[in-house]
Amino acid sequence: MSEFLNGIGQLLANSGFANLHWQEFLMLILACFLLYLGIVKKFEPLLLVPIAFGMLLTNLPGGELFHTELWQNPLQQGMAGYSVNWHPDYGQVLQTGGLLDIFYIGIKTGVFPPLIFMGVGAMTDFGPLLANPKSFLLGAAAQIGIFLTFIGANLLGFQAAEAGAIAIIGGADGPTAIFTASRLAPNLLGPIAIAAYSYMALVPFIQPPIMRLLTTKKERKIVMKQLRPVSKIERIIFPIVVTILVVMLIPAAAPLVGMLMLGNLARESGVVERLSKTIQNELINIVTILLGLGVGATATATNFLNLNTLMILGLGLLAFAIGTSGGVLFAKLMNKLPGDQINPLIGSAGVSAVPMAARVSQKVGREENPNNYLLMHAMGPNVAGVIGSAVAAGILISLLG
Repeated sequence: MSEFLNGIGQLLANSGFANLHWQEFLMLILACFLLYLGIVKKFEPLLLVPIAFGMLLTNLPGGELFHTELWQNPLQQGMAGYSVNWHPDYGQVLQTGGLLDIFYIGIKTGVFPPLIFMGVGAMTDFGPLLANPKSFLLGAAAQIGIFLTFIGANLLGFQAAEAGAIAIIGGADGPTAIFTASRLAPNLLGPIAIAAYSYMALVPFIQPPIMRLLTTKKERKIVMKQLRPVSKIERIIFPIVVTILVVMLIPAAAPLVGMLMLGNLARESGVVERLSKTIQNELINIVTILLGLGVGATATATNFLNLNTLMILGLGLLAFAIGTSGGVLFAKLMNKLPGDQINPLIGSAGVSAVPMAARVSQKVGREENPNNYLLMHAMGPNVAGVIGSAVAAGILISLLG
């Protein structure tokens, strides 16, 4: 009997309940809150649910699913034990790592985010952008939030590489934020990813007040001309030309832009329909699960529960607000030039939250004029924002990586 009781005591002593610290307990509560937002409130559930569950798993004591020490450089430690230019021993990770360590390899090596971009390209219609090339300018203007926030984060004491990784949140593109953070500041990957996807989910709440503040009722009522039809040859040539130009100018953007354009070419060429459907469905779904779990695994109590996380959340919101404002204000500036009038509301869609930001432009526009249909016009800068955020990430990685 005593041996049985001793065995029970030893089992309890080795259980997660006996080894749970208050920091991990807080992280478990946060993970459950994020699951609530994803499941009940439907805030970006496709990625927020796996990210939150990965966070839950990594903070359960004794699970041994993720080992932070395998991703730290013992000779040259950075802010939280990471060095940007150091690469872990992947052989050791495969031999001794846990399940989430294996998944994280796809993030650390930069494989998963470009595959997500391939899926985005296969699901995205670039027609509105080609029909109105001015949309490129609006997408570019919305990226100002990234570069201004980079300066602000640097002034707050973040290292240049960390500031670049934080600033990319302003692009409102989760895969781009993950890719950039994994290259520039892996120690901040968890907070950056959660901030990026949280703000993407909150687009319908964050953007409208900014849009109304910066525009007049008259401007919000502007009705834009119907977009011209875009030929099949234009749709096929566009991804090829963009890939050549962008990669030649900014080689660091090749993984994101290249896969985005490959996915779109598969969609528009009409000769690889089976591949296009696989990219849009099975491939992107599998990668989304692995990416989310791997990102959530990095949100350990050590990396997350600190002042830096609060500053990242604040800077990310600032970046997003500046990006939205930049697109709207640039559209107003374009209306000062000769040519057809642009409804400034579509400028807010220059951030890369596809297609949610375009839908917000449509919704706010119809509040003033129920017969105004801005969705397809807004998709132009919205798609341009996807390309723009990838280019911005390439610039930051080139300069800071």
